[in-house]
Amino acid sequence: MKKTDAIIIGAGPVGLFAVHQLGIKGLKSVVIDNLDKAGGQCIELYPDKPIYDIPAVPECTGEELTKKLLEQIQPFKTDLFLNERVEEVKQEKENWIVKTNQNNRFSAPNIIIAGGVGSFEPRKLGIKDAEKFEDKYLFYAVKDKDKFKNKNISIFGGGDSALDWALELSKYSKINLIHRRKEFRGAPHTLSEIKKLENDGKIFIKTPCQLESIDGKNNIDSITVKFDNGKTENIKTDIVLSFFGLIMKLGPIAEWGLNMSKKTIEVNAKNFETNKKGIFAVGDICSYPGKLKLILSGFHEVALASVECFKRARPNEKYRFEFTTSSKTIQERLGKK
Repeated sequence: MKKTDAIIIGAGPVGLFAVHQLGIKGLKSVVIDNLDKAGGQCIELYPDKPIYDIPAVPECTGEELTKKLLEQIQPFKTDLFLNERVEEVKQEKENWIVKTNQNNRFSAPNIIIAGGVGSFEPRKLGIKDAEKFEDKYLFYAVKDKDKFKNKNISIFGGGDSALDWALELSKYSKINLIHRRKEFRGAPHTLSEIKKLENDGKIFIKTPCQLESIDGKNNIDSITVKFDNGKTENIKTDIVLSFFGLIMKLGPIAEWGLNMSKKTIEVNAKNFETNKKGIFAVGDICSYPGKLKLILSGFHEVALASVECFKRARPNEKYRFEFTTSSKTIQERLGKK
């Protein structure tokens, strides 16, 4: 069993920043995530999509943000247990014992749940033969946009993801934007840009209709859509992108006896502790009055949670707040001295 000061569940941006906030206080941690790489939703859903609300960073992608956070925590030499899921949590005196599906066991006085919205998977197309084209010609996320150049692409969905990728990929590919309703959900500016590209013949909008079949043997040759009036249309297609949202699953977290509200964990806004002493929830998975689901809010939450983690991990030491600019101890921990 590995003993540490804090067990962080979730390797998204907030979970990675938790490593930093604990580390500058001299606390050790481990990170567990059921994805095969760090970054959480930023990497899984929008690695190429720009983020605009990180302080002092005018624009960055999910992948760039993740790389910077990993670089920031390098001095702490924290172990990341990826592609691994927490299956059991139990209390043993003042410590929490965590067991994973890989039979790893950890002991710590603190658990920080930074699991975003829990484990998630795309809502998949429920038509015949769709599965055989997955990850080759049918995708539920864009991880490398260079693979989509000079293609006939049919994009399904009416929300931000469908609209944003229609705009981006129309720069070098022919786009069919297909939605089951006439109206799209999205920012007015985005919808305005989509309309301009439709007028220029760069995006072809098909509404209201739904996918009826994917045609092709080894690869996709075309798709057939059916309109609400009963008519069908065959559309030449190389790539299908489907953005029908995600199915959120909290998994074992829902069974840990935590106060839950609408698939989120209730915490106090003082230190983001749950109803279980020593278990904290930060980021999108936590709820409290005034909660904003922003990455920067998660950074604030984990900064305060780490203070309480220190008090539990070092009960005989007095916590002293220090600025990183003036503390020699913190600079040494960061490898700056």
